[in-house]
Amino acid sequence: MHPQNKITESCELLDDQGRVTRPGYAVQPLWRYDRKKIKAGWHRIKEWDYYAILSPENGYGITFTIADLGYIGIAAVCWLDFKTPGAVQYDALSLLPMGRTGFPSTSGTGTVAFENKNLKLSFAVSGHQRVITVDAPGFAAGEGSKGLKGTITLSQDPAMDTMAIATSWKKNPRAFYYNQKINCMPARGSVSVGDRRYDFKADSDFGTLDWGRGNWTYKNRWYWGSASSLLDGEPIGWNLGYGFSDRTPATENMIFYQGTAHKLDEVTFHMDTGNYLAPWKITSNDRRFEMDFLPLVDRQSQTDFVVIKSVQHQVFGHFSGTIVLDDGQQLELDRVLGFAEDVLNWW
Repeated sequence: MHPQNKITESCELLDDQGRVTRPGYAVQPLWRYDRKKIKAGWHRIKEWDYYAILSPENGYGITFTIADLGYIGIAAVCWLDFKTPGAVQYDALSLLPMGRTGFPSTSGTGTVAFENKNLKLSFAVSGHQRVITVDAPGFAAGEGSKGLKGTITLSQDPAMDTMAIATSWKKNPRAFYYNQKINCMPARGSVSVGDRRYDFKADSDFGTLDWGRGNWTYKNRWYWGSASSLLDGEPIGWNLGYGFSDRTPATENMIFYQGTAHKLDEVTFHMDTGNYLAPWKITSNDRRFEMDFLPLVDRQSQTDFVVIKSVQHQVFGHFSGTIVLDDGQQLELDRVLGFAEDVLNWW
């Protein structure tokens, strides 16, 4: 185990040389991001917002992505069915956005949107509400299921801890990863897929945000896991991540219970890369996170645009096992719906 550098005061993300001023983690996004301070070409700058909203009791979920990778812009919606099971995704691309997508410099306010004839997608943040609106006439989930449309509102408790991290790469100290993950946001609203309506209710369904800004090196493989749920009526969730950038100053591994973050050291995903639907195990080196993970859906994709390539396996399923809080309290969890992913990108 190694020391975790916790940041507790606001600071500039980058210095005049484009390097991270204070590498580490925090429970709120304390670093001030300014795209103009990045010392890299437009093709190296990556900005994205990603939301995953799951309804465990009803057995469905949905994810939304808007990303500006410099060379290419991506907007995507993916409908998840955990009963059948299966996943249907619709992507829309834009060429050479080069930062014109207009991502806010902070996760706490502003709007980012994408629109073409087949997909309109908007993420609007105001106060403590995150409103996602989607209208995707180009979406098709089989016969009789053409079109996807809806509005979902996520409520963020301002007193709730989140995960924030700023790290760089040893081989390129001007490359950086600035990220915030927000778990346990109650979701309300509805989505219509074809002629069927699916509701999300705040007392049982939760959303997660992955907010990222960075100057990335070209090839990276990362592992990410997340879940949000209730345990005896209290919000509980976690964020797990590793595999890229220099994590010597800090990792992004946290448990969230009753709105408070409990810091973990390092985690490892044990999986069969020949069969991502086989059972996984996820363990931490401090033995505070010991989970079995039983997959339901492998949301997999492979893209190859010569310069930009990606092999992605975002696997949704149930976590069961034990976690240990900072004070030594042990909690038992059974069949918590969440996801774990293995992603390899050349971007």
